[in-house]
Amino acid sequence: MLNPADEAFIGRLRSHLPEGRLRAAEPRHLTEPRGKWQGRPGPLAVPKSREEVSQILAACNAASVSVLPWGGGTGLVSGQVMPEGPVPLILSLEAMAGLRGIWPDENSITVEAGMTLAAVQEAARAAGRIFPLSLASEGTATIGGNLATNAGGTQVLRYGTARELCLGIEAVLASGEVISGLRRLRKDNTGYDLRDLIVGSEGSLAVITAASLRLFPTPKKRVVAMLAVSSPEAAQALLRLSEADLGGLVSGFELMSRAGFDFLAETGFDLRAPFDPLPDWLVLIELGLPGAVDAEAAMAGLYEQGAELGLVLDGVIATSEAQADHLWALRETIPDANRRLGSISSHDVSLPPGAIPDFIREASGRLTGMADVRINCFGHLGDGNLHFNLFPAKGRSRSDYAGQAPALSDLVHQMVDAAGGSISAEHGIGRLKTGDLQRYGDPGRLATMRRIKTALDPKGILNPGAVLPL
Repeated sequence: MLNPADEAFIGRLRSHLPEGRLRAAEPRHLTEPRGKWQGRPGPLAVPKSREEVSQILAACNAASVSVLPWGGGTGLVSGQVMPEGPVPLILSLEAMAGLRGIWPDENSITVEAGMTLAAVQEAARAAGRIFPLSLASEGTATIGGNLATNAGGTQVLRYGTARELCLGIEAVLASGEVISGLRRLRKDNTGYDLRDLIVGSEGSLAVITAASLRLFPTPKKRVVAMLAVSSPEAAQALLRLSEADLGGLVSGFELMSRAGFDFLAETGFDLRAPFDPLPDWLVLIELGLPGAVDAEAAMAGLYEQGAELGLVLDGVIATSEAQADHLWALRETIPDANRRLGSISSHDVSLPPGAIPDFIREASGRLTGMADVRINCFGHLGDGNLHFNLFPAKGRSRSDYAGQAPALSDLVHQMVDAAGGSISAEHGIGRLKTGDLQRYGDPGRLATMRRIKTALDPKGILNPGAVLPL
């Protein structure tokens, strides 16, 4: 492929972009949050319109220049950096952050891909609605990146993933051809669903430039509780109980192990835990309730039923928004503590709900039998998504485990696959997991993905090496 720094190519691009919007990439465009990958520096293009994106991609396709789409740079599987392969043109959507329209009465909003998730949430809030996708990185992550990776987050149990929150997309193919699909329809049965194909493709099939999204009425009341439970089995039984009694009203149901709170203290976060001593397992529950339901009574009833059944050992129910926010801050800061500590290997996996307790018990036993490691298991129990991460024993560093890390990670993925799970729940494949996808993916599905990639991007310029290996 042509180096995008070629003078003739740069000259062609300058004819499509005003001065200052074609420049050298900054350090933030060449790194990712965990610091495991370093991108290859190339020119940075910053379009402000769909038309400019189309012109850039057409020029890159004609010259066989690879393109690396870049949103907020918060991805955790290195889909936004290219440590090897052809030097790319980095295509940042950060200047395309406009609100194209909002329709509160029909619960929809149309935004450009560079708008941050927090800005989308705020626009919805100003209109008396909510956009429920919620991530720790929402102040930086962009909606284009969220859709490209089919982001999950803490509210999937009630509202679904980014794909399920998307009504339509506008995207540009490698050729520069535009797909205009921003109609705000719940039903549109007119052939192949290109929206669902492009959402989750991690910039390897097209560049998303705008999206129409679903909004929801704001719950009249939310109530948040953190409950100590006796085991993952007890947490799962409590989830079933909450769904039976409060079906459709449970917004979040998070499982956390004691290790996460130990790590918060160990890495210097000044966040007060609600229990002393800490139990081995906790759940964080949020209910979003209509005005006709007594929210506090509903949560208290769930607590009492759980205690009577021996599922709940203790609990704290927030009595104010500040207390509710504090409980969520404990959960959402655990990944930051993990990063400070430095994991040996991290795993974003999903499992059939019924397989989760046995997986946690068996995987923990086998891994600690292989190596002197600490395990921090937490995640979105309601949708089967676990973050199952391995850390050095106290007094040791992750470099001590360099020779063991691949085998430890392989064991986790082998056990997930054997249980009928997925090696990637909400973070995507990126470049980090391409080998795992080839190992555990269905051969027929992978062959079909290759054919789709070839059909939509025959020269392979879009995010080469992401999802499917070079």
